[in-house]
Amino acid sequence: MAVKIRLRREGRKKTPMYRIVVADSRSPRDGRFIEILGQYQPRGGENALNLQIDRVNHWLNVGALPTDTVRSLLRRAGILKARHEARLAAKLQSTAVALPSGEA
Repeated sequence: MAVKIRLRREGRKKTPMYRIVVADSRSPRDGRFIEILGQYQPRGGENALNLQIDRVNHWLNVGALPTDTVRSLLRRAGILKARHEARLAAKLQSTAVALPSGEA
């Protein structure tokens, strides 16, 4: 089962509101979903994007793939940059060689 993080349309005509959901890739756009991660209101101004960052990171760690639009929203929220920096720091930490205590 391929799991995607994608948008689900809500709201009235001409006033869109999207929920960011985790869903099976085979289900329809506004159909069944597994979990709601947040919402996006394109006409909302500064408070347009609300996310549960810990749940987004959980689903990305499990292997859920964001769609292109959701990826751009995650990039705008700074989540992808923080994940990249954390992964890079862990990689550098694991490859660092400790100096013996007698030498400086």
